[in-house]
Amino acid sequence: MLKKTFLPALIILTLWACQQGQKRVPGEGINRDTTHYTKEEYIAEAMDSNHVVAFLDQHAEFAPYRENILDFYRKRAFHFAWIDSAGLTEQAGGFMNMMRSDEKSGISDSSLEKSRAMIFFDSLSAEGSDFNRKDSLVRMTEVSLTGQFFTYADKVWGGMTSANSKDLEWFIPRKKINVQSLLDSVIRYPKTAIANNEPVNRQYKLLRDELQQLAKLAKDNPTLDSIRIEKKKTYKSGDSSEAIAAVKKRLHMYGDLKDADTTSRFTPLLDSALRNYQIRNGHKADGIIREQTVAALNRPLQHYMHQILLNMERIRWVPVEVTTDYLLVNIPEFRLHAYEDGKLAWSCNVVVGTQGNSTVIFSKEMKYVVFSPYWNVPPGILKKEVLPGIRKSGNAYLARHNMEMSGSGNNISVRQKPGPKNSLGKVKFLFPNEYNIYLHDTPSKGLFNEARRSFSHGCIRVSEPKKLAEWVLRKDSSWTSAKIDAAMNAGKEKYVTVKEKLPVFIGYFTAWVDSDGRLNFRDDVYGHDAKLAKMMFGR
Repeated sequence: MLKKTFLPALIILTLWACQQGQKRVPGEGINRDTTHYTKEEYIAEAMDSNHVVAFLDQHAEFAPYRENILDFYRKRAFHFAWIDSAGLTEQAGGFMNMMRSDEKSGISDSSLEKSRAMIFFDSLSAEGSDFNRKDSLVRMTEVSLTGQFFTYADKVWGGMTSANSKDLEWFIPRKKINVQSLLDSVIRYPKTAIANNEPVNRQYKLLRDELQQLAKLAKDNPTLDSIRIEKKKTYKSGDSSEAIAAVKKRLHMYGDLKDADTTSRFTPLLDSALRNYQIRNGHKADGIIREQTVAALNRPLQHYMHQILLNMERIRWVPVEVTTDYLLVNIPEFRLHAYEDGKLAWSCNVVVGTQGNSTVIFSKEMKYVVFSPYWNVPPGILKKEVLPGIRKSGNAYLARHNMEMSGSGNNISVRQKPGPKNSLGKVKFLFPNEYNIYLHDTPSKGLFNEARRSFSHGCIRVSEPKKLAEWVLRKDSSWTSAKIDAAMNAGKEKYVTVKEKLPVFIGYFTAWVDSDGRLNFRDDVYGHDAKLAKMMFGR
C-alpha cells in the first residue's frame, strides 16, 4: 500500500536536469543500450560481480529489482556507474538532490525516505574522494544508488500497482517504463536525460509546478487559511461587504485578481476575476459570489495540494505522450476533448452517469458511427421502467415512446425506433466494450447547460453530436456535412465503419492545467478521490 508524507510548507522540487556540470559524452538519447558503449566510455574502475550479488543478498529492499540490477551491471561488465576515481559523479549528486526534494514535497513514497542509498552517499561524501581507501563503502554506495534508481522509477514515475488502480475502478491500460534504458541515459547524459525524457505525461510536470506555487503561497502567507468568508448571502456587482474584501484577498493570492484591492466594494475587476475562478473550478461563471464559490474559497490550501497529489498519481498511470488523434472524456469535468496529432482541437460539454450509474474509466478504439440509431433498452431500464409501463398501459406505452417489443415471457426485448424522440438522438458513436458505454446524441438538450452534468444511466451524451460526427469522419471525403445531416435525419439506421484508429479515453481527473495554463479543480463526483486518498495518505 502506498503511503506518502505531505509537508506542504516545505515543497522545493529540484530536478537533476538543472544540476550544473559537464557531460561525460556529447550527444543525447534515451534508447542507446549500454551494450553499445566503447571501452573508453566506461568509468575505468570495475567491481567483482560477487560483490554485487553479495550486496543484493544482504539488502532485501532491492529484491524486486534484483535481476534488473544484475542485468544492468552485466551489460557494462560490472564497471561503476555512479562513482569514478574522483569520487561521486554529478549524476549521483543530482539523483540524491531529487530524492531529498521529493521527501519535502510529498511526491515520494515512504520506501524512498531515509534510504540506504542516502546514508551511504552521505558517508562517502563526508570521507572525501580518495577512491582506493574506501572499497567496501564505495561498492555499497554504487550498488545501492542503482537499486534506489529502480525503486524510484517504479514508485515515482510508475505509481501504484495495477491491482490497486483496478480497486479504484480504473481500467485504462497502464503505461510501461524502460527503466534500464532511462538509467543508461541518465548515466551518459546527466544534464538532459530527465529534462528531455522524464517518463511521465506533460500534465504531471504542469501539476508539479502548480504544487510548488501553492507551497510557496502557503509559506509566504501563513495566515491565509484564517481568512474566512461568510456564507450568509450572495453578492454581485455594486454590492459592498467585508466578505467581498476577503474574496478579493483570496482571488489576488490565487492569481485570478491581478491587482491587490482591500476595499469592500464589488468592482468590475472583481467580476472578471470571479468568473475566471468559477470557470477553473467548474462553477456557473456568472460573476456572483454564491455559497458554492465561497465554500471553494474557504477550503484550506492543503486540501488543494492533496488534490493535486492525487491527480499526479493518476497521471503516472497514463501514456507519457499520445501523438495521434484521440478523444478524451474527463468525467468530473463533464467535457469531451478532441485531439489531432496529440494537440487539442476542440471541446464540448457532455452528460455522464449518475453516482449510482457511474460511467466506467477505461479506453477502447472507436469502430462505428451509427446514424439514426435504434435504442436497445438495457436490461436494468427494461425491468425498472419499461416493463412496468407496458404492464400498465400496454401498446399505448409502446406507441407513446416509439418502441417495439419482441419475445415473450422472460425473454422480452424492447427497442426504440429511430426518430426525434429516440433516447440516443440522431447519432451514436461505438467503441465496443464490456461495459456497454458509448457516446451519443440526446433529445434532452437542456441538461448541457447545468454546471454538474451527471444525469445518465452510464453512457455519455454529447452536446455537439454533428460536429463530433464530422470530426470523426473528416478524413473520408465522401462524408460531407450535408450527407451527415441527411443521415442523422433519415429515420433509417446506418452503420459507418471508422477506418483509421481512434482511441477513446474515459478518464477521471479532478485537477489539471488547461490549455490556457490555468489550474483547474473539480468535485469528486464518484468518490474516487476519497478512495485514492485513503490509500495514499491513510485517510
